Amino acid sequence: MFGPIYAIFVEQIGGNILTAGWAWALYAISIGITVLIMGKVEDRIKKDELFVVLGFGLASFGFLGYLFISEPWHLFIVQTYLGVAWALGTPAFDSLYSKNLDHKKTDTEWADYEASVKITEGIAAFIGAGIAAAFGFKLLFMIMFAIAFIAWLIILNILRKRSKISKTL
Repeated sequence: MFGPIYAIFVEQIGGNILTAGWAWALYAISIGITVLIMGKVEDRIKKDELFVVLGFGLASFGFLGYLFISEPWHLFIVQTYLGVAWALGTPAFDSLYSKNLDHKKTDTEWADYEASVKITEGIAAFIGAGIAAAFGFKLLFMIMFAIAFIAWLIILNILRKRSKISKTL
C-alpha cells in the first residue's frame, strides 16, 4: 500500500532522495543478512511454525513504527526493524510451503502465484495512494498495521490447527 508513495512520505519527514535510498538500502540489507543467519538457525531448531508466527507478528507491529516517524533517522530504525522482522519468518514460511506441496509446481502454477502477488500489490498501491491522498499517511499506516495484524492472526490460527492435527496423527 505504501511502495509507490514512499518518497512523498520521506519528503514530508524532512528527507530527500538520499534518505529514501539509504532507508530502503537498510531494509534490504537487513533482510539479506538476517535471512542468511535465520536459514541456518531455523534448520537447526526445526520450529518453522514458531518462526513464521514470530516474524510476521513482529513485522505487523513494525508498521505501527511509521506512525512515530518524524525525522529521517526514525525511518532508518523502522526500516531496519522491518527488514529483520520479515527475515525472521521468510525462510521458515518458504520451508513450510515447500514441505506441504503434494507435487512439484509447474511454471504455470508459479506464474499464477507470482501474478496473484503482483496484482495484489498493484491493487494495494492504488488503494494506499487514494487513502494517503484523501486522509493522510497516519490513517494509511493504521490500516497497513490492521491488515498485517489480521493476516498474522489468520496465520497463527492456521498453524495452531495444523499443529493440533499433526499431534493427533
